[in-house]
Amino acid sequence: MANLKWKTPRSKTRSRRAANWKLGDVTTVQCPQCHQPKRPHFACPSCGTYKGRQVVKMQDETAG
Repeated sequence: MANLKWKTPRSKTRSRRAANWKLGDVTTVQCPQCHQPKRPHFACPSCGTYKGRQVVKMQDETAG
């Protein structure tokens, strides 16, 4: 078995591994209530509904 001539530095090993640790694209779906884009399995940030129920109390835009 061959011996190594140089020890691979930690930074080179980490950068080689980090090349494959990318974030993927964010998936969005259309909210069935307000038809705005939202993330699946999350409450809608526009209207505050999740699975047909109001789960987040939203403020009126006119009460500012």
